[in-house]
Amino acid sequence: MGLLEDIQGPVSQYMAQLSTPSQVGVVAAAVIFFAVLLNVLHQILFKNPNEPPVVFHWFPLIGSTITYGMDPPRFFKENRAKYGDIFTFILLGKKTTVYLGTTGNDFILNGKHKDVCAEEIYGVLTTPVFGKDVVYDCPNSKLMEQKKFMKIALTTTAFQSYVPIIADEVSSYIKRCPDFKSKSGVVNIPKNMAEITIFTASHCLQGSEIRSKFDESLAALYHDLDMGFTPVNFMFHWAPLPWNKRRDIAQRTVAKLYMDTIKERRAAGKSDAQDMMWHLMNSTYKGDVPVPDHEVAHMLIALLMAGQHSSSSTSSWMMLRLASRPDIMEALYREQVEVLGADLPPLTFEDLAKLPLNQAIVKETLRLHAPIHSIMRAVKSPMPVPGTKYVIPTSHTLLAAAGVTAADSTYFPEPDLWEPTRWSKDSPLAPSLSRNEAEEEETIDYGYGLVSKGGRSPYLPFGAGRHRCIGEQFANVQLQTINAMIVRTFKFRNVDGSNKVIATDYASLFSRPIEPANIHWEKRDL
Repeated sequence: MGLLEDIQGPVSQYMAQLSTPSQVGVVAAAVIFFAVLLNVLHQILFKNPNEPPVVFHWFPLIGSTITYGMDPPRFFKENRAKYGDIFTFILLGKKTTVYLGTTGNDFILNGKHKDVCAEEIYGVLTTPVFGKDVVYDCPNSKLMEQKKFMKIALTTTAFQSYVPIIADEVSSYIKRCPDFKSKSGVVNIPKNMAEITIFTASHCLQGSEIRSKFDESLAALYHDLDMGFTPVNFMFHWAPLPWNKRRDIAQRTVAKLYMDTIKERRAAGKSDAQDMMWHLMNSTYKGDVPVPDHEVAHMLIALLMAGQHSSSSTSSWMMLRLASRPDIMEALYREQVEVLGADLPPLTFEDLAKLPLNQAIVKETLRLHAPIHSIMRAVKSPMPVPGTKYVIPTSHTLLAAAGVTAADSTYFPEPDLWEPTRWSKDSPLAPSLSRNEAEEEETIDYGYGLVSKGGRSPYLPFGAGRHRCIGEQFANVQLQTINAMIVRTFKFRNVDGSNKVIATDYASLFSRPIEPANIHWEKRDL
């Protein structure tokens, strides 16, 4: 007691001399100091040998949130070097276990539904954007049925009809867009690619009737919906923040557009439409239960949104990469001339398979610019990690980062180099994927048709497991067609003539270019 009294006396005298605001400041500083001290001591003295190592951090609750959020790929790389493929960090007060590498991807993405759950993680983000009773706002079995409804409509016959639609949309956009009125100029390309991808997707997936109601203002509404996916909304999805207010207005506006169209079709008894809306209107759940109209509307929002952010981001990166490599853009143009003819006839679905470099542009861009850098799952039951002594408890969140293996020199020589020609089998930079081919062929039916498990592949731009993207084939058709049409029309280069590419904006859940991302364009003499 003597020591305590010796300390307490001078401290009390010192505090009495301070103003009230100063006293509050001193107390706050003391609380922070002791919180940091206890947090550091806890990390040093109370390590759990049965759980992955925890990334050192000074502040409780905050943990590694800031360093992770600033640059997730760099965060993964640095901590992989320190701790290995599996480690835990504190994200907004939650223990988040990262498991990198092909084994980690498979462990998380192909985890059994009784063990891992996406709904608990993403439901708070997706429900305000998509609407009620769809995707993660319903039981997983119902979600699998909804995915099946949409996947059935994505057929080869449909893709054959989509290519001319996409090509025409791109040409029409270039003709009417004020950014491309002259023979050359400078443009912030992500804005244009966001509009092109929403126009092409809405026309293909939702028909000319819906597309006729889309203009740049409606595309802006989808941008407002997209901003609902900001990371802060994991905690503040309910808050009356500016972007949440715009998100809610956009959701109501777009849903009403779809609902009005559904009512008009039902009233008219229209049966000649072959688009996704009509397909969903005539779909039934198990037990012959019709899909309610509001669920049709919300599924249509989800269908467009699920691909919009990734296609918009990927197409933007494709254009920026081409601007940094004009030689590749010219090679793409020559490929079309040599294969399709100097007159460049209207593009068809069958033509896409004849243009391997055009395909490689999409592959290579997705490799270096994975649209989603982090895929998270809630842990529903303790999960032993094979080959280790670790058991992941239910208090943790699991995180897979498939983009890490896509930039791993084990599989991709010179992994940081954007080189589309690496996808040619005789390229010295060809990826080493053969060891995973047998596993890639293994298929499973989660309730919406057979899909490749593919969890151990180092190249997973569309994910794996039960939540693998069902729009993978459509995205490839859309991106390849857009790229082919852009190449026919333009020559690109960086404004400063360099081969540099702008940095990535990680403020959203999706890896977009930092804007403005300006490039110089010049129309070809056709």
